Amino acid sequence: MKKAFIQLHIAVFLAGFTGILGRLITLNEGMIVWYRLLLTAVTMWILFGLMKKIKKIPAIDILKIAAVGFIAAMHWVTFYGSIKYANVSVALVCFSSISFFTALFEPFILKKRINWMELFLGIITIVGIYVIFHFDEQYKTGIIIGIISAILASLFPIYNREFLKRMNVETMLTWQQTGGFLTLSILLPFYLQQFPTETFLPSLENLGWLLVLSWFCSVIAFQLSGYALKRLSAFTVNLTFNLEPVYGILLAFAVYNENELLSKWFYIGFAIIAIALITHVILLVREERKLTQHAAD
Repeated sequence: MKKAFIQLHIAVFLAGFTGILGRLITLNEGMIVWYRLLLTAVTMWILFGLMKKIKKIPAIDILKIAAVGFIAAMHWVTFYGSIKYANVSVALVCFSSISFFTALFEPFILKKRINWMELFLGIITIVGIYVIFHFDEQYKTGIIIGIISAILASLFPIYNREFLKRMNVETMLTWQQTGGFLTLSILLPFYLQQFPTETFLPSLENLGWLLVLSWFCSVIAFQLSGYALKRLSAFTVNLTFNLEPVYGILLAFAVYNENELLSKWFYIGFAIIAIALITHVILLVREERKLTQHAAD
């Protein structure tokens, strides 16, 4: 359990850079995700293939994983879209609402009993986002897109946990990134028709940042979070990923001085979200102590 938490927090720290990179890369959000998936999928096929970690799985599983890959791809498109329409800080705060949507969707998808405490903590994060939304109307469009991104982000860890019961992390991730790339490639011409862009090829600088995004924030971070997901619940993983806004927002403050653009309502809303995270950590520590004592007895 301890090793899983360490792996998860390293993955969260790496994921905290995605918002900054999304602003550094000057491509359209659809193109950012397309290149990210391309580079990540190619890297995984080469790296995990050489390590002989990609195992044979049934075709039906490949199709299911590819479908979840498409959900993940659309999450990233909307996430970077939220950054473009608002800013890094607002997009990352919206991301933290995945705890609410996970608590809502996981019981129905996995046919398990609702954990009312998890649902309550998730609702608290929604309240925090509402405070920002209500009083900072300049970010309205970015917040709406960010909420859609969070809904999509809450789904794929739930399904991934089920996949990981019958296959290894590397096999699932490789097919998922490949599926996301192929499905987004089909959709991209229609997307670019609605949201046109003049730039299709990345500059050398953009390519460098795309490689960082793909190798560190995707290949390494996904692998670590996948290992953690084998031991921890999807809700725990998603709620721990609420630290991603903390890392990302601090980076946005340091790099882009976004603290000068945000009103007091942003900080009030973010404080409410932080309370939900701290409360959940306390509950997890108490639960682990009880399990340890029970095992000792």
